[in-house]
Amino acid sequence: MDAFHAAEFGRAAVMLVLTVAGPMLMTGLIVGVAVSLFQALTQLQEGTITFVPKLLAIGAVLIVSLPMIGKAMAGFMVRIADAIVVGG
Repeated sequence: MDAFHAAEFGRAAVMLVLTVAGPMLMTGLIVGVAVSLFQALTQLQEGTITFVPKLLAIGAVLIVSLPMIGKAMAGFMVRIADAIVVGG
């Protein structure tokens, strides 16, 4: 394996991480902003209020996106296994 193939697998790994973690991160961001806006409007300045809605929303998105995550990770593993068998 030369430097080009190693860099290509590194780029693919970063894209896989973004594909797998992206939906949960975006959900956490959106729910966090919504809860912060709610806290600012109602003047409820409790720091622990944000955790339960974020946890529930991220958990729901994780359950919904599990098939996509599995398919993406399986496809990446197939690419790596093929590269190992071919020898680079």
